[in-house]
Amino acid sequence: MSYKRILLKLSGEALMAGRSHGIDPKRLNDYIEEIMEVSSMGIQVGIVIGGGNIFRGIAGVESGFDRVKGDYMGMLATVINGLALQSAFQSKGCKARHFTAIRMDPVAEYYNKPDVLEALEHNEIVILSGGTGNPFFTTDTAATLRAVEMEADVVLKGTRVDGIYSSDPEKDPDADKYDELTFSEALKLELKILDQTAFAMCKENDLPIIVFNMNNRGNLKKLLSGEKVGTLVKI
Repeated sequence: MSYKRILLKLSGEALMAGRSHGIDPKRLNDYIEEIMEVSSMGIQVGIVIGGGNIFRGIAGVESGFDRVKGDYMGMLATVINGLALQSAFQSKGCKARHFTAIRMDPVAEYYNKPDVLEALEHNEIVILSGGTGNPFFTTDTAATLRAVEMEADVVLKGTRVDGIYSSDPEKDPDADKYDELTFSEALKLELKILDQTAFAMCKENDLPIIVFNMNNRGNLKKLLSGEKVGTLVKI
């Protein structure tokens, strides 16, 4: 299947590479170059980035933070990552617009659908940070919400494993990989692909999900060129 418009979900942790926190410049550069490559193919790209490399709201709660304040701190962490992505794109001459779910002028533009769609139609990379702008919602939910709003053809979840397995392949060498699943099968097997709210949103809106290893250089282009990469979840 060919996709004209995608929503790429990246975790903040992925930006750390081998570091304990923060952003690894080489990993950031690798991601930027891969995304620019598929953008040059005429594919419209929206990106939702997490903030776990800087701060995780849930971890904050475990350390004694108020849940709401912890979640807002996590949202601000995603904005920092969004700025890093935007700066990296622009340093390579690629147009990228950064929208936040909470007003943060002059840091970034406040999210609104018409401006996002206009940017996508002009083949600008769109970076969407700040989660949903509300506590108690994950960046998985933010990714699916933005994907539905921007009328994306697919949600691509970039991870460090090459698809969905019957159990954690990093802990279980006998885990079986699935090439394709239906939403119903994934629910029945209790596979943790996205959080439940995000997963339900994809299912209700007939929005397919592909889970793939973003850390393998070239995977994104292969996937969007029609090669079998990762695991597809669909109706």
